[in-house]
Amino acid sequence: MNDDNLPTIAVAIPCYNEAITIEQVVRDFRAQLPDATIHVFDNNSTDESAQIARNAGAVVHKIRKQGKGHVLQAIFAAIEADALVLVDGDDTYLAKDVHRLLKPVLEEDVDMVVGDRLSSASDESMRKHRHLGNKLIVASINLMFGTKYRDILSGYRVFNRRFVKTVPLLTPGFETETEMTLQALEEGMVIIELPISYRSRPAESHSKLNALRDGYRIMMTAAILLRDHYPLRLFGAVSFGLLLVVLILLGGLAMTTGDIIRLNTLYLLVGIALLMLLSMLAFGLGLILNAVNTRFRQLKQILQRK
Repeated sequence: MNDDNLPTIAVAIPCYNEAITIEQVVRDFRAQLPDATIHVFDNNSTDESAQIARNAGAVVHKIRKQGKGHVLQAIFAAIEADALVLVDGDDTYLAKDVHRLLKPVLEEDVDMVVGDRLSSASDESMRKHRHLGNKLIVASINLMFGTKYRDILSGYRVFNRRFVKTVPLLTPGFETETEMTLQALEEGMVIIELPISYRSRPAESHSKLNALRDGYRIMMTAAILLRDHYPLRLFGAVSFGLLLVVLILLGGLAMTTGDIIRLNTLYLLVGIALLMLLSMLAFGLGLILNAVNTRFRQLKQILQRK
């Protein structure tokens, strides 16, 4: 809090070659939050984005390591505020929605509010293949982690001070949104999603997202975090899958006829034995890693009480 006991608010805008839109984004948020500091984190733009943002009244930070994840790490390291608003610099999010996202953080002890685009995005504002890709990724992550998120990839969020100081970020690219949500889940943060408006980029502006490459990175990040935080769930699924293959092979073997054991049947029996061994090893590894994780969680909770 500041000297007047009013909450301090900061706006952070990641920016890479957004000369067409960055001025409008800065001015819109300045109009909605006149007392907030507007920060633009320029990530090696080759156009005039940084100078345009500076002329519009933003505090501009230069981030040399390329990638949105590196930008988010720099934002969390640099900004001190009671509420941190994160919004992309492409002018697809409406500044007027910021008050709805800020309120739970400032008044209801919520750690992160995520702006849910997918509930209201039209075919004009988000192309069908991107909308479908987002839905598939969210559905897969919900299945993996037992969650009910609606828009895990949104670029419009509000964090409280505890979130910024506690949640670790390690990934370098667009997968950072997935990482921060799942890391926050592991840290026991309170997360809510609220519907927001979403509009198309201006015609001359282009997305930096590569659907296939970044989709793959997002799912790999989710798989790694599943391994790190819920190893029994991951290795148990692997064990079950191997056991299912064994049962299918045994069923096929039971239906073979003839009194002579052929050489290929012998190979099949060896393969079944190896798969059974791998299934047992996977389940055992999951049990061991789960026990280690549980112990670390216990120690962490005890240390936080001191």
